[in-house]
Amino acid sequence: MPRRGARRIRRAGPVPAPCSTVAVPLNDLDERIVHALAEDARRTYADIGAEVGLSAPAVKRRVDRLRERGAITGFTVRVDPSALGWQTEGFIEMYCRSRTSPEDIHRALAHYSEVAAASTVTGEADALVQVFAADMRHFEAVLERIAGEPFVERTKSVLVLSPLLRRYTAGPPL
Repeated sequence: MPRRGARRIRRAGPVPAPCSTVAVPLNDLDERIVHALAEDARRTYADIGAEVGLSAPAVKRRVDRLRERGAITGFTVRVDPSALGWQTEGFIEMYCRSRTSPEDIHRALAHYSEVAAASTVTGEADALVQVFAADMRHFEAVLERIAGEPFVERTKSVLVLSPLLRRYTAGPPL
């Protein structure tokens, strides 16, 4: 019997999401501020203000408003996984049993420190999981643990040879 892809997943309630589902319109100044913070979240409001033509207090007010509206959800650092010993990166396609909800997948994968990201997807697979591991043996062990989850029917994996492009901003390019 042919697979029906993501339609097989039972929707039991809200899916945990990292961001709001309502678009927050940004004007040009807000976009420039968001991009400046995405490049370096430690920049001062005065530094950003000099770049975008606003005072430091005006930048702070805009950042506060963007946080309240959900356009900015936090401030973080970018870490080079290989500098922390994570030398192997791969993606695992998960094919789940018919009664598996996105919440079930989320709940199981949240326990894996090696999982950097996971999403439900279109196509035959039900979810796509980004994994970082110390080496090939470690990646294989993580793959086997994920494949052993009770709702997983099968998996398919690919390894990253060289990252070609990584963007750290969620907004449109300037």
